[in-house]
Amino acid sequence: MNQLEVEIAELQFSAYGGRMNEVSESSLPFPHRAGNLYQIEYLVIWSDENSQTSERNISWIRRLHSYMTPYVSKNPREAYVNYRDLDIRINKLAGNTSYKQASIWGRKYFKNNFDRLVRVKTAVDPVNFFRHEQSIPSLSSW
Repeated sequence: MNQLEVEIAELQFSAYGGRMNEVSESSLPFPHRAGNLYQIEYLVIWSDENSQTSERNISWIRRLHSYMTPYVSKNPREAYVNYRDLDIRINKLAGNTSYKQASIWGRKYFKNNFDRLVRVKTAVDPVNFFRHEQSIPSLSSW
């Protein structure tokens, strides 16, 4: 981490606190409120499409992510759903996603709201038509 091995790297810190702390983490799907000072987005960008460059950049950002571990939320390490993190697994788009599989990212993105969101998804989209790599599953879809 001592040398910059990538073309463009960015850490974006979005400040939390203030009025956000007044809303309970269970009132809305977005739970990351009281106790969080910042939301951090980790980015690395490169233009060379060869696999060696890709591997170097991905390895670099993973090392940075690991380096930050002592300074961020734990049990689980939380994540923000709009900052896609494919390292925490993905749905199989052609197949069905189990609740257990989806809870890996679901708990990081939504904490204790995940179960409620699964129930809502099951009620409004029982066949899991609306889905993406890390969507909330419908219980009746598997």
